[in-house]
Amino acid sequence: MQLPQHILVIRFSAMGDVAMTVPVIKKILEQNPQLMVTVVSNAFFQPLFQGIERCHFHPAYLKKQHKGPAGIFRLYKELKSATTFTAIADLHSVLRSSLLKTFFSLSGFKTATIDKGRKEKKALTRKENKIFKPLTTTHERYAQVLRQLGYVAELKNQSPVFPAQTIPLPAVKIFESGKKIIGVAPFAQYTEKMYPIEKMKAVVQQLTYGNNVVLLFGGGENESAILQQWEDDMVGVNNMAGKFSFEEELAIISNLTVMVSMDSANMHLAALFGTPVVSIWGATHPYAGFTSWAQLPQNIVQATLYCRPCSVFGNKPCYRGDHACMNMITQQMIVEKITNS
Repeated sequence: MQLPQHILVIRFSAMGDVAMTVPVIKKILEQNPQLMVTVVSNAFFQPLFQGIERCHFHPAYLKKQHKGPAGIFRLYKELKSATTFTAIADLHSVLRSSLLKTFFSLSGFKTATIDKGRKEKKALTRKENKIFKPLTTTHERYAQVLRQLGYVAELKNQSPVFPAQTIPLPAVKIFESGKKIIGVAPFAQYTEKMYPIEKMKAVVQQLTYGNNVVLLFGGGENESAILQQWEDDMVGVNNMAGKFSFEEELAIISNLTVMVSMDSANMHLAALFGTPVVSIWGATHPYAGFTSWAQLPQNIVQATLYCRPCSVFGNKPCYRGDHACMNMITQQMIVEKITNS
């Protein structure tokens, strides 16, 4: 049987999860030279896939023309008319992606869907009788889907996906200082995944005492305001939030000495370029499979605590009420990891 030659990869969100598809797609294209891939995802994420040979991107506007079942059907018609796909890989397995996959399946397309490992993740995060062991990584789960479609997808050599990019002109002077350029992304989608913000500010302050420049990364309006205040309060601290395009931020991240991140998208973005990542983990745990590409175990900061992890995504309030998983991590522990990375 002839192998399919053009795969549609579906992963709409979130940024970190989409970023984790990038090294897997790069690997499968390297290992299967007859193959092309089209990724359908949130339009904002298109820069993540630029520069990958034989990888195309189709933007999804899920709050506009592709909203709801009718919008997903419209997206299906767009994709079907644009390219002749021979297989569909659903790396998301949510209602939207399942509906899109179903439209293709009803038209006779071969499909495969990610196994998210919900049962073992539930066992890892439950309050009583945890089964505490490393689970299959998300990168590997993505690769398994592609193997189901008949392709080689080996992930053993986890080299950087992209080289360092050209630094945007407004940031060039920062990188000409001759100092270590440390990125710090202190926020996450959920509070349980964040190191206490005032403690994180103290870490940043401590970093400025050395031969370092700190660049701050964040997303929302409130985050930008906090980071701007940090820049105003401390010498050698620069707020990047809201001042560059996503593509420009990626270029800056690619040139950092090290990125300090919570269990959030920024660690995955930095990893694509081989930028060393110091990641800080609280309610979540690396065992759930969401570590970044080529993450060094010695650069993970976490506390040993019986209740960890209490959730897969960090979206459940701390049942102890004291956020001990983060508060047990000292500022010095983080600084030492950064210094030694």
